[in-house]
Formats: sequence, structure tokens, C-alpha cells
Amino acid sequence: MIIKNKDTVATTKLRKQALDIIEAGITRVLPPNIMKSAVRYDTAGRILTINGDTYRLSTGRVFVIGGGKASGLMAETLENIIHPENISAGVVNCKSGYYKTNKIKIIPAGHPLPDRRGIEGVKKILALREHYSINENDLVICLISGGGSALMPYPVDEVSLRDKQIITELLLSSGAEIDEINAVRKHLSQIKGGWLGHFYSPATVVSLILSDVIGNNLAAIASGPTFPDPTTFSDAYNVLKRYDLLAKAPKSVTDFLRKGCQGEVAETPKTLNNCHNYIIGDNRLALEAMLQKANEMGLKPYIVTAEQKGDTTAVAHSRAREILNLRYAGYDAILIGGETTPKLPVTAGRGGRNQHYAAVSMLAMKQYAGQWVVASVGTDGSDFLPDVAGAIVDNNSLDIAKAKGIDVQSYLERYDSNTLLDKIGGSLVITGDTGTNVGDVIIYLLK
Repeated sequence: MIIKNKDTVATTKLRKQALDIIEAGITRVLPPNIMKSAVRYDTAGRILTINGDTYRLSTGRVFVIGGGKASGLMAETLENIIHPENISAGVVNCKSGYYKTNKIKIIPAGHPLPDRRGIEGVKKILALREHYSINENDLVICLISGGGSALMPYPVDEVSLRDKQIITELLLSSGAEIDEINAVRKHLSQIKGGWLGHFYSPATVVSLILSDVIGNNLAAIASGPTFPDPTTFSDAYNVLKRYDLLAKAPKSVTDFLRKGCQGEVAETPKTLNNCHNYIIGDNRLALEAMLQKANEMGLKPYIVTAEQKGDTTAVAHSRAREILNLRYAGYDAILIGGETTPKLPVTAGRGGRNQHYAAVSMLAMKQYAGQWVVASVGTDGSDFLPDVAGAIVDNNSLDIAKAKGIDVQSYLERYDSNTLLDKIGGSLVITGDTGTNVGDVIIYLLK
């Protein structure tokens, strides 16, 4: 069971159905389920097949690198497919090290803020090339998933880890979209924006990717370590300018970006002939599994989009208006995927975008004439707070809050959704680290 506290939050039939549907979605995008259908290895012929493409290893060796919230379970699954004896060595950075691997070292690192453990893990990844004299005959398999930007930190020499942490915090709370945040990250890194793939040239680099990025933009997932970077130093500098961060950003960051804009620093790679990138799982795959589960329950489901984005508060109100205005008339299970972006006040409380989305929905849906449930959950199991995946609310939640004397609006204004939902009770969804990450999934059940 993925949702560990289902017994305490599935207090009605509708709530249980919503959580069962979400579990079906997350289960579908777990690395063992995805990779076993996407990756094949012929031991006798030493042939690796990925989504129909073949890579023949006549005399070469196999190495495994990468990082992201799902990279640990991806590494464990890959060893089961290829078998450890066919892998020379490997290192991946993940949020935790609790995975069973023989040849691939799992390095736990920090997320959402990069930390020293992540840097040490990247150093081990880079050290493989010289230690094993990796060459053009070898194959480097790179396991990438959402969260890789923070979990694989290796800032340029001019920017300290602390300054990288500061600019990351500023960007995450600014309301900037993920591709904008990653444009900055790539230009402050020695491995992002294609540099990791470039580093391993002339070896062939094959990346297996779980996407948490809307539109599956390969340049944005984990900041595109093995994909040519279309953004420039000017793009990165303009992100800071657009969100009024130039005065707040560490001087080392703005100075380095300015040098890049003036051509004093090499741009990120714009071509990478040795790299091949494969998206093997994404949000849409989770939504399709949720659709199938809802159909099996006798519901009438509808997938609105796998690319929801925008300000969390505004989007939650917009979806509620669509439902109240009968835009989805005839359907009783409304399915949505993507990632919204909250713009936090200076004195924000505890919470995450999924908890905030659910909390806002309590007010936004209060005029619905019937029973309803809204559940919003991060497929990785961490809604900014590491111990909460998201939240579930229904038509009774606001009444419970009022009965307890809770001023819901005041909590929403200071983005303190975790405290709010904890006080209401039966609202916080707990999964723990799921081992995957394809963004968020949201379900509205209507009766």
C-alpha cells in the first residue's frame, strides 16, 4: 500500500475511491513497472535495447551514473535487468540510500536544497571516467528523474555551495517556472545543461529519464545534464531580473552570470552527438492508469491535462469555477497532472503546493451542490515537506474547520497549509519516499 495512512484519511467512500485511484497512478510509474517494459538486455549478445533502439557492446563496458528522487530505485531495477556482473561500476545520487544494489553506489543527498553530500556524490560520478579510463567503446547509462537539479549539485568554482543554496531558495519562492529556475541552475553548474554528457565524451551516453517537467522538455528535466542546452547566460540573468532577485542574489552569482553574458565564460553545450535521451515515464502515464482504475470502479473519468501549471491559488480557484460552471458535466472523476508554482510571502508558514491546492479548494468548492472530494498528491511522496505527500479535503472539511474555530483564510494568506490541514485532521496524505517522481496528480470526485 503506497498511502501509509489511508485508514485514517479514507473516512468516506468517495475519499477511499480517490486515494485508490491515486495509488493506481503512482504504482504505474514506479521504476520497476516502467523500466521492465522499456529496457531489455541480451546477455549472450551483449545488446541493450531501449524503447526499440539497440546498443551493441562488442568490447565495451557498462557504467551507470545519474541522480534524482527516483534514481535509487531505477538503479536497483537496472541491476535486476542487466545483472550486476555486466556492470563495471556506477554512482547515482538519491534522496536516500536505502536501495539494494551491488555494483551501483547510491549516495544520499539533499533536496530541495543542494548539500555537501550531493557535491561529494557528483565528484564520485566524475571520478569514474579517469579511474576506469572510460573510452569510446564504453556505454554510460545515466539515470535521471525529477529532483536531479538539487541532488546533483556541482557549482562552478566561483560560486560557493552556500551561495548556490541561497539562490535556489530565492528561485523556489519567487514564483518562477521550473524551466526558468533551471536556466539559472545550468549556468551556475559544471555538470548541468549538457556538461555531464560532454564530460563523458567520446563514450556513448544513454539517459533513461522519468519526467516531472510539463511538456517533457529534456533540457529542463534535472536541468538537462546530458541534453544540449538551448538557454544562455542572458536567459539566466534575465530570470533574476524578471523576478526582482538581482539585489537579493549573492554577489558571486550575479557576477558570474554577468561574465557569461559578456562572453568571458564558456556557454553550455549546444550539441551533444554522444548522448541519447529516452523518456520512459511521465505524468501522462500515471493519469492513464488513474483513468483505467476509475473506469473499473464504475466512475466516468476525464483527463483534463497532464500539463497544469501556474500560481497554485489561482489554478485551484480556476478549476473549481470550471466544475461549478458544469464544464465537465457528465463526468464524476476529474483527473489532472502537472505542477503549480506558489509565490510565497516573506513570512510563509509550513506546507507545499499540493497541500495549499487542497486547502484553497475547501473555499473554492464550497458552493458545489453535492458531495465532493479533492486530493492533490506529489508522486514522489514529498510535498516540499519530506514527510507529507499532499492532502485530501471534501465538502465536510470547511465545516470541521469552522466548528474548531479555525480561520481558514488567514492560514491560506500566509501559506501555512500544513498547520491548517493538521488542525482540521484527516487531511494530510502520507506515503513516504515512493521511489518515483513524475510531478503531481490531482483528482476531483463529484457526486
